Amino acid sequence: MRRMFLFVLLLCGFAHTVSAENWPQWRGPHLNGTSRETGLPVKWTTQENIAWKLPLPELSGATPIVWNDRVFLNVAEGGNLFLWAVDRSKGTVLWKKLLGGGDHKMRKQNMSSPSPVTDGQHVWVMTGTGILKAFDFAGQEVWARNIPKDYGAFGLNWGYASSPLLYEDGLFVQVLHGMKTDDPSYVLRIDKKTGQTVWRVERPTNAQQESPDAYTTPALLRVGNKAEIAISGGDVVTGHDPATGKELWRMKGLNPGNNPFHRIVASPVAVGDVVYTPSRERPLLAVRAGGRGDVTKSHRAWAFENGPDVPTPVTDGTYFYVVNDRGIVYCLDAKSGETIYGPQRIKPGTYSASPVLADGKIYVTNEEGVTTVFRAGPKFEVLAENVFDEFVLSSPAVSDGQIFIRTSGHLYAIGQRSKK
Repeated sequence: MRRMFLFVLLLCGFAHTVSAENWPQWRGPHLNGTSRETGLPVKWTTQENIAWKLPLPELSGATPIVWNDRVFLNVAEGGNLFLWAVDRSKGTVLWKKLLGGGDHKMRKQNMSSPSPVTDGQHVWVMTGTGILKAFDFAGQEVWARNIPKDYGAFGLNWGYASSPLLYEDGLFVQVLHGMKTDDPSYVLRIDKKTGQTVWRVERPTNAQQESPDAYTTPALLRVGNKAEIAISGGDVVTGHDPATGKELWRMKGLNPGNNPFHRIVASPVAVGDVVYTPSRERPLLAVRAGGRGDVTKSHRAWAFENGPDVPTPVTDGTYFYVVNDRGIVYCLDAKSGETIYGPQRIKPGTYSASPVLADGKIYVTNEEGVTTVFRAGPKFEVLAENVFDEFVLSSPAVSDGQIFIRTSGHLYAIGQRSKK
């Protein structure tokens, strides 16, 4: 009996260790805004249930990236752009590395909007000015690139804001633009070790004026035992072979009215064999994987006409949650698109941050700094409203029992870290 008891304890400890997750990219460990973390905090204030808070010099749309004892931040300060490494236990800055100058504000955002990405040994970060750098965890610069210098100035109306996608040994970087340039849109695969371009493919569309502009981040789509890179913008969503960049399929219909100002902000979300693709509120298209060529008629699973403009939706593959820019919530059946509930109102305000699904709950923060926590599943129930009273553009990050929220003035670590 004693041996059996010890064995059960070991199993429980192993299960907890396995369940603890990092937040290595903008949309987390599963690249879709979900986490398997449990026991997360539900209620907090600026003083209560706060492990620490770190003062920040300026606002940013970049999400904090977490790996074990490190938190990484893309930071604008005094006209320059920096990568910060933060001690996750103490909330103190370990090092700051200059990425470049030229920070400026474009409407809400500045040039620190792209989120960093890490594999646990190195961290990569891109700026809105097109500087892409790699560092090790000690803060040593490994390599640097200037993407506009190599391929031409970015031509987006409101500045570049896409985050790199890390998959295997490649960083996938999209530049979808057209409002302020005649240069083609393109997608890059960059070797994460050397910084060299593995491939560059152009991505032509018929989008006009501002509609070629996209502030989205690539998604990783699994098709059987193979992977595809899903890119949305320019009125279409496309699937690409990660090895060659070759376009495998294309879904039209993200701008059925041919609106010349139909730029896209919310990113595609891939779960299972479906990639969910928002546009500028309507339509939001669910695309079945496995197609080749023009899949506009053959692989549309469903469409939804009450999508978001800025916040990227979140799904666990069973339920699909939309929080629009006005705080209106819809829950859909992820397979059929049938409305389970909605519209439901959460805290009024403007929403730019994307919702996160973890521990059976949805966490979403509005620009006024109020984080609403509501229950995941088919029944709408608000569990808490937590007020920071600071401006927020950044989406939450979840790791090891804690929630990290970045405001215009602070980075907050909410709750106590789980003990492994």
